[in-house]
Amino acid sequence: MVNPPIPGAPNSEPPSLEEPTEPRGPLPPKPDQTGPETVTPTGAPTGAPKQAKGQQGEYLTTSTGLRLYDTDHSLKAGERGPTLLQDHHLREKVMHFDHERIPERVVHARGYGAHGVFIGYGTAGKVSKAAFLGDGVETPVFVRFSTVVGSRGSADTVRDTRGFATKFYTQEGNFDLVGNNIPVFFIQDGIKFPDIIHAAKPHPDREIPQAQSAHDTFWDFVSTHTEATHHVMWQMSDRAVPRSYRTMEGFGVHTFRLVDAEGGTSLAKFHWKPKLGVHSLVWEEAQMISGVDPDFHRRDLADAIESGAYPQWELGIQVFPDTPRQTFEGIDLLDPTKIVPEELAPVQPIGMLTLNRNPMNYFAETEQVAFHVGNLVPGIDVTDDPLVQARLFSYLDTQLTRLAGPNFNQIPVNRPHAPVNDMFRDGFHQHAVHAGVAPYRPNTLDGGNPFDAGPEDRPFVEVAQPLPKAVKIRQAPASFADHFTQPRLFWQSLSPVEKEHLVRAFTFELGKCYEQAIRERELMVLANVDPVLCKEVAQGLGLPAPTATGRPKKVMPSPALSQIGRTWPTDGRMIGIVVDPADLDGVRMVRETILAAGMVPLLIAPTGGPLDADSGLVAQRTFLTARSVEFDALLLAGSPPPGQDAVPSKDAKAGVPGDGVDPRVVLMVQECYRHAKAIGAWGNGRAALEAAGCATGAGIVVDDDPPKALGKLVKLLGAHRVWERFPVSVS
Repeated sequence: MVNPPIPGAPNSEPPSLEEPTEPRGPLPPKPDQTGPETVTPTGAPTGAPKQAKGQQGEYLTTSTGLRLYDTDHSLKAGERGPTLLQDHHLREKVMHFDHERIPERVVHARGYGAHGVFIGYGTAGKVSKAAFLGDGVETPVFVRFSTVVGSRGSADTVRDTRGFATKFYTQEGNFDLVGNNIPVFFIQDGIKFPDIIHAAKPHPDREIPQAQSAHDTFWDFVSTHTEATHHVMWQMSDRAVPRSYRTMEGFGVHTFRLVDAEGGTSLAKFHWKPKLGVHSLVWEEAQMISGVDPDFHRRDLADAIESGAYPQWELGIQVFPDTPRQTFEGIDLLDPTKIVPEELAPVQPIGMLTLNRNPMNYFAETEQVAFHVGNLVPGIDVTDDPLVQARLFSYLDTQLTRLAGPNFNQIPVNRPHAPVNDMFRDGFHQHAVHAGVAPYRPNTLDGGNPFDAGPEDRPFVEVAQPLPKAVKIRQAPASFADHFTQPRLFWQSLSPVEKEHLVRAFTFELGKCYEQAIRERELMVLANVDPVLCKEVAQGLGLPAPTATGRPKKVMPSPALSQIGRTWPTDGRMIGIVVDPADLDGVRMVRETILAAGMVPLLIAPTGGPLDADSGLVAQRTFLTARSVEFDALLLAGSPPPGQDAVPSKDAKAGVPGDGVDPRVVLMVQECYRHAKAIGAWGNGRAALEAAGCATGAGIVVDDDPPKALGKLVKLLGAHRVWERFPVSVS
């Protein structure tokens, strides 16, 4: 008897290891799938087969059946020139993609925002005349953080790229810096954006998995489209599971063109550096949090702002000469899959962002905010990067469906703080009441208003860039073809702990794929990145490690790419305190010290409510409701015996042996230890450490004096984790 196949195959036929090249029609549906009945709009049967409503034919076409020879490159004025408005295929492909979802965003649907202020340092004046970057200039901002792939109802801590979009309400109009927490992108040309998102989104037949890249369609795409390799390396690293929005870097991704007061130009990349340092979750934490608190990141940001621990990021720029080739140290600055290591071009600080106010209404502000990379101000312009060129079209087009018409900039959160006289009229949701009779130029009936701005009025003027003598062509520059050197740079720049995490991430994600051919193909990609990385992942998958197809280039590691090795402020960190009713004086002292240092103490007790009649101390968590993942560090003021609800029938966490200590406390200590968090104890708290088997080791601090125990704990907390506690097999 033949065993039935394991459920979950992505399609009716297994994929080949190599990308197919022989034309054929669409695959038939799987046996468990069928389409709707083929009837007319009024219900009459047509007799056509059910699959007749699906795709037809062997070749890629436009929606009108026109066969296409290339859907990987937009039509440009020469291989390095700007994208042409004439590109009907780009416009149709991206336009249709922009309107796939209503009403939530197609990408970045799950987000959270906050208001704040940006203060310029004045240090950018040599390269940009943008007024909001002037010394001491305060500019209101709205920032929206987000995941990319998941729906609005997905979890915060999934493995994914994070959006970091900032709207500056400058006196010269809105400037939107629409970036990510990863400095490179999956694709080099915006025409491929629908492809990568279609691949990363849930499979269209089952609508699973939600908000994950650990599935076949994602790895099928990135293993055949190797320009995605650099981004994949970042996404498999700890960067893809940030501890908090507050400990997340941001990047403008693209290279921008800056213009100074005399008209001189430079090229630049934007960086957001968090005051608290870059810090991530470990993978088990991220998975636990998705179930325990799927709103973990938004709750953390809102709570920090409410408590006065205002998150801050320093804005910096890497500056490069604006040369005809638009390269720097051999790196093509128009390629959004490449970085320039900070050791080659240091990040120069130009201002500070502080988030200090939560939204009043999520829908009105966070959901309706509309960003656009074309929202520019004098002194900042775009380049011919083929990804940003497509984004200039896509963002505006998206809002027409999502916000139901062309007047989305009149929604309060989008309104500029500068005078608007745009000559636009009417349309859905028109809030302005326009006067005058002549919304055109030139006119005399409205006294000539509005007028063109002269040079002294600081208008936005596109930089006059000479175009190469070239033919219209769908092609990428030869410099875009190196897909492996920078992923190798990223790998070799990581610490052993980070390498170990990246290996485990690749192994986990590829292990979730159904098709072995996809795993084998991605291993071939990894072999071209680094043989050690490939070998380690292959071992985890139980597959042989292939050899590289070419000789890897030598790279110089960039220490700036590692998250480990420095110490950071502890503002807003969460410290859990397991309470001993016999030593509430010590708890009170420690709690007051934590609050005075700008951190958040959470008291954990067998039950909620006041801890005694007159101390004023109240338990914020109980052994039932607390879980280690919400704390950055743990303090044990005691070793409480099992509570009345410490039985598995009332709390599944109570199944851990406790040796006289409440089993939920033992589990909490063990999880904190496993996740390399600092753990401290005084007095009877030592018994809980012994019950958990964690009485000694790196990052365990014990002292008879509660404030001293706290001081040792906070010192460890500045490094985020006790990194030496992680086992490492990769060097």
